[in-house]
Amino acid sequence: MKGVIFDWDGVVIDSSAQHERSWEILAQEISKPLSEGHFKLGFGKKNQVIIPEILQWASDAEEVQQLADRKEEIYRQLVKESGVHILPGARELLAALREEGIPAAVGSSTPRGNLNAIFAATGLDEYFQAVVCGDDVTNGKPAPDVFLLAAEKLELPACDCLVIEDAHAGIEAALRAGMCVLAVATTNPLADLHMATDAVESLAGVTPARLAAIFSK
Repeated sequence: MKGVIFDWDGVVIDSSAQHERSWEILAQEISKPLSEGHFKLGFGKKNQVIIPEILQWASDAEEVQQLADRKEEIYRQLVKESGVHILPGARELLAALREEGIPAAVGSSTPRGNLNAIFAATGLDEYFQAVVCGDDVTNGKPAPDVFLLAAEKLELPACDCLVIEDAHAGIEAALRAGMCVLAVATTNPLADLHMATDAVESLAGVTPARLAAIFSK
């Protein structure tokens, strides 16, 4: 293991409440219904998939983009008002990786504006040598593009990287990229994460040595 790629929401931070609320506010603004279970179905996916395929609110690319931009604008305002919660063990693991000289990257479907806002609020950007977001790729998760680009930015072959994910779409993307993946049970129960190389309840207590052992499986 020469590099670690972190998904963002549900792995490093927990802003699920703000994301869910932003969809609810947008639905009210445009008088559209929210299908049951929409939020979980959209985990790890780009808005350009969620809006036309899961919510079925629009199919025109320009309209989809406008709705996506408005949703994220609402989300950033909610984050500004309420802040975000850094998940247990995330900062500690990032600090330990830096101390051991193991580079880390973000590989997320989150728009760059959201990442920048949270970086500014938390200072977490100091731990990452590369950042890849949904704006950087055409095909979002479960396509492997985000993780392949993150490995490229770390100047590492995909097979030398380990991914940390919480969503099924992200786990599939990591495996399709040819990477080992540690799943975190923040979004889905531990028993449902059997596709991953290994799974934990949280990152609390996870060390670079533990990641290296998972990579060697």
